[in-house]
Amino acid sequence: MSVKPLFAIAALLLTTLAHAHSYQAGKLEIDHPHARPSIGAQSNGVAYMKIENKGQSDDALLSASSPVAASVEVHNMSMEGDVMKMRAVPKLDIKAGSIIEMKAGDGFHIMLMGLKKPLKAGDKFAMILQFQRAGKVNISVHVSDKGMEAKPAAMDDMHDMHEHEHEHDHHNH
Repeated sequence: MSVKPLFAIAALLLTTLAHAHSYQAGKLEIDHPHARPSIGAQSNGVAYMKIENKGQSDDALLSASSPVAASVEVHNMSMEGDVMKMRAVPKLDIKAGSIIEMKAGDGFHIMLMGLKKPLKAGDKFAMILQFQRAGKVNISVHVSDKGMEAKPAAMDDMHDMHEHEHEHDHHNH
């Protein structure tokens, strides 16, 4: 077995770390906001980030918006038995001293509903986060297909189904 693949993996990790970006908002640190490339004509996208509350007071993410999407919502995904459930949350509490890590496959993520154009790897887009205490924060979200977790297909299927639910909600039968 050659050692070259290990060097390639190490180089990839270093590259990923070098591109990490973070934003400060009061006592909050928003780290590495990134989105996955959208697939085909998919009209929804998904973004992730890490939010750390380094302060003594609780805060909350109240809303988010972006010029690339008609609407932006914070969603929570959880497993209930064998069923994957996804629901929008009115606000995301960030307790003092806690870290919210948004990642594919579990927990919180940011849904970009009604994309105005596809998200392509290498692109960046603006997003505004509105916090209860820290106020409004402008961030730049990088679109990347690096470091995708082991279950991307399940996530894409889930978001397709979710998109259909939303379409279904808007039609009167």
